[in-house]
Amino acid sequence: MVMETESKFHVLAVDDSLFDRKMIERLLQKSSCQVTTVDSGSKALEFLGLRVDDNDPNALSTSPQIHQEVEINLIITDYCMPGMTGYDLLKKVKESAAFRSIPVVIMSSENVPARISRCLEEGAEEFFLKPVKLADLTKLKPHMMKTKLKKESEKPVAIEEIVVSKPEIEKEEDSSVIEILPLHQELESEQLEPMLSSNKRKAMEEVISSDRSRPKYNDITTSV
Repeated sequence: MVMETESKFHVLAVDDSLFDRKMIERLLQKSSCQVTTVDSGSKALEFLGLRVDDNDPNALSTSPQIHQEVEINLIITDYCMPGMTGYDLLKKVKESAAFRSIPVVIMSSENVPARISRCLEEGAEEFFLKPVKLADLTKLKPHMMKTKLKKESEKPVAIEEIVVSKPEIEKEEDSSVIEILPLHQELESEQLEPMLSSNKRKAMEEVISSDRSRPKYNDITTSV
């Protein structure tokens, strides 16, 4: 098993041929991908942390002891391999709830339409004929982007973002109250002004009437 690090997308390449593994590894590195290569389907499952049950070959179980804490964005596998074929590996991956979302691409040196159709129906994203070219690998990026965007969308929203937004709403509410208060004061003052003027008017009238009611004699003023 060989792993190359420091790249954007992580691809698991599976092929029993050393020459073909090196070829696909080199092409993927030119496409700025991190590459892990294995020589069999069983080792690919082992790298993912899946183990085939000895009593039931069709059953899979997770192996925490060998589970790799790495993100795989795509699996590219040869079709014809001893033991577990690329088609068998495809089925195992798609049967796993944890890894079924990983895109799988099949490679083969034989152009057999029935084989191609069967792989695509089982969930393979692409079927490449060997030798794989650099132009073929340009088709892989959209498939890898889907898995990366899906993982990013599943990240929880930070709690701090929700907490910070609340004081801003309260401030806006407080400012609206402050703006309304002067309007009430102006209305009250406007209502008080006519009341004060009417009271003054009444007081003046009372003074005038009292002066008129006092009896007056020649040069004599009587105080009551």
